[in-house]
Amino acid sequence: MKYVIVYWSRYGNGKKVVDSLAGKLKEKGAETKIYTTDEADPVAMPKADVYIFSAATEAFNIRKDMRAFMKNLKGMEERKYGIINTHGMKKDRLQKMEKLLSKKKMEKVASVDFQVGDGSQTGNGLMEGWEAKLDEFVGQL
Repeated sequence: MKYVIVYWSRYGNGKKVVDSLAGKLKEKGAETKIYTTDEADPVAMPKADVYIFSAATEAFNIRKDMRAFMKNLKGMEERKYGIINTHGMKKDRLQKMEKLLSKKKMEKVASVDFQVGDGSQTGNGLMEGWEAKLDEFVGQL
């Protein structure tokens, strides 16, 4: 299997999640490429079996860099995707990510959110049990 992960992370919590995800996928023999929203081209995405998008919630919405990236995706019809949201609130914004990708006629296969708490601004804010949630996400992929 081939996976392409595109993420945005301000403080490093999202990066920690996608790096761990990539490691778990590689352990299963998967080929994984990771890009930031600045590095990936939404009009010319590399070929993959599954695309994974990860972004933080800021000001009650998905980070603008990821929103713009998703809105500009081209040629992704019927491609499979997973979504990851990190947030400091009680409510995730996975539905907003899903709405953007459904307009691209993509097929969701997995989603997970990670709440952050103390230490979030140092990249160490993931709540206890985040690794188990990530394992469940990998199982859905």
